Amino acid sequence: MAAQTSAVLFDLDGTLLDTAPDLAAALNATLQLNERDALPFETIRPVVSHGGRALIELGFGIDSQHPDFEPLRKQLLDLYQANLAVHTALFPGMGEVLDELEQRHIRWGVVTNKPGWLTDPLLDALNLAQRTACIVSGDTLPERKPHPAPLLHACKLVGCQPQDAIYIGDAERDIEAGRNAGMRTLVALFGYLMEHDRPENWGADALIEQPADILEHLDTTRTQSHAG
Repeated sequence: MAAQTSAVLFDLDGTLLDTAPDLAAALNATLQLNERDALPFETIRPVVSHGGRALIELGFGIDSQHPDFEPLRKQLLDLYQANLAVHTALFPGMGEVLDELEQRHIRWGVVTNKPGWLTDPLLDALNLAQRTACIVSGDTLPERKPHPAPLLHACKLVGCQPQDAIYIGDAERDIEAGRNAGMRTLVALFGYLMEHDRPENWGADALIEQPADILEHLDTTRTQSHAG
């Protein structure tokens, strides 16, 4: 166990930020523009972490082989880009966690599969970009999660060893990427989990119910490390 955590890295959608309201609005706008009925927010929310492709599959019942798939996905993302930060915000309690990490001189950053042309303006709009130690988007490298490369790249940017970092996400690919990178991992149960997800089987170091649990985990592991 690392004696000192030097970096905390976050997935974006469903972990650091509650982006579901704006992504759901973009999907429903796409549906209505194509003469389809809007879907309930509760139906859309669990799918948000899986990106635009999963949202089109949910809304239109087609896969990527369908000729309409890419035009619909582009329409969805254009609508979303135009309204990136209408209702999106940090999850309740996350602002205090970020403040405390900074007080402790623990650097924090973002590693997401969201493309940079959406990630960067969103973090800018919420005045978070200048606070991050790194931002690694889905198109920063050729590889995306669950490949460990984005997380290893984040460690290089932050200037820490993977074993001294924690990665927090709400999807199995997040935990797989973190484990393969040699990091400790936490599952954000407050994120966008699907009904069939079994996060207790993903091999994470802990499951957290709320952002404040991140600080509790840091305190516990530090105490255990000092005791050992």
